[in-house]
Order: sequence, then C-alpha cells, then structure tokens
Amino acid sequence: MKVSDIIASVGVIILLIAFLLNLYKKLPASSRIYTFMNFLGAAICGFSSYLIKFYPFVVLESIWSLFALASLFKVSRGTSDTDK
Repeated sequence: MKVSDIIASVGVIILLIAFLLNLYKKLPASSRIYTFMNFLGAAICGFSSYLIKFYPFVVLESIWSLFALASLFKVSRGTSDTDK
C-alpha cells in the first residue's frame, strides 16, 4: 500500500465515521465536531488526491473542506436580547 493510499484511507474513515454517527443520531449535523470531521476528512482526501495527481477530486475535496471550514466560523444569525 502506498503512502497516498494510507492518507486517503484515513480521510475516508473520518468522513464515514462522521456520516455514521450522524445517521444513527449520535452526532447532529449542526455540531462543530461533525463539521470539523467533514473538514478534516475532506482536506486529507484532497491532499491524497493531489499526491496521485487526480485533480477532479482535488477540486471536489478542496471545495468540500472550504465550505466545512467556513461553516465552523459561521456566526449565528438568530435573535438575541440585543436585537429587541
């Protein structure tokens, strides 16, 4: 097994664990942990795709990880006492 295969396997395992935890209602999709797992898994998969020069997945995983990262820092736009 090549290093790129090991790296890709780690990324995929992270993504699948997040998916399964969400599927079985152990981790809500709105949680920071779920979002971080999506960011980390996608970033790792994107890096492994770069190593093997498979650029369509580099683009896919880069966009996935960027949206997950942006979601981690998203400010809640709900109502608060200061809005009243």
